[in-house]
Amino acid sequence: MKRIGAKTLYQIFVYAALISLAVSIIIPVGWVFMASFKKNSEFLGGDISPWALPKSFNFDNFIIAFNDAGMGEFFANSVIVTAIGIVLLLVLALPAAYVLARFFFKGKKILEIGFMAGLFVNINYIVVPIFLMLSDANKALKVKFFLDNRFVLALIYATSALPFTIYLLSSYFKTLPKGFEEAAYIDGCSHFKTMLKIMIPMAKPSIITVILFNFLSFWNEYIIAYTLMDKHETLAMGLKNLMAVEKTATNYGIMYAGLVIVMLPTLILYILVQRRLTEGMTLGGLKG
Repeated sequence: MKRIGAKTLYQIFVYAALISLAVSIIIPVGWVFMASFKKNSEFLGGDISPWALPKSFNFDNFIIAFNDAGMGEFFANSVIVTAIGIVLLLVLALPAAYVLARFFFKGKKILEIGFMAGLFVNINYIVVPIFLMLSDANKALKVKFFLDNRFVLALIYATSALPFTIYLLSSYFKTLPKGFEEAAYIDGCSHFKTMLKIMIPMAKPSIITVILFNFLSFWNEYIIAYTLMDKHETLAMGLKNLMAVEKTATNYGIMYAGLVIVMLPTLILYILVQRRLTEGMTLGGLKG
């Protein structure tokens, strides 16, 4: 009888851990999707199994959650804030990361230390000073611009994600060969055009990673939005209100429909970018 080697045991352990992790994620997500189609009567009663399939696909739960509970407006606000936040983040982070990775200048070390220090700052711990600063700005300028403003919220999201994003992008830019830049300079390209036309397309896997991580962060963020927003509530705020209301009304199907509305965009985005991300990382490994 052959003995199982250490390498085989390690592979079995890794596959078992990955399968367990996948099951622990797939089962709850699948259950929420299944529960979102159930009628309220299918949740109540001692003889009703929580794992039973819905008797019919009750799309009224989604209609009520989207229209009557205001999830449609909250969804639109989250889309606007997340899209603006990601665009602002990339516009600010890409040039900064490229310059820090490819050029040498006075003060570069100080900037790098500053961005590294920003990795250890949790935005949730300074949300009250941010609120007071924006409130004082409204009072000083006699406007109502800085609070309950989707652009300001998106700007705060973008700036809070800058340290990690710059660190990730600059690390990737450092791995790219310099021959492409030198060839571009010989052809008469400026530094900006070289970055835009040559380096950024080559850094696409890293940029996709940044978009994915920050989309998840911005989309699911609650504390900052709850502190700064009032009328323009995001989806995370609306979901909390919906869950509080529906628990008291015992309309569990509507509550789970709201959860699906929140989860679905993140699942769709991950499915869309996962293949490109894997291909990009594989090509990067082959180049390395």
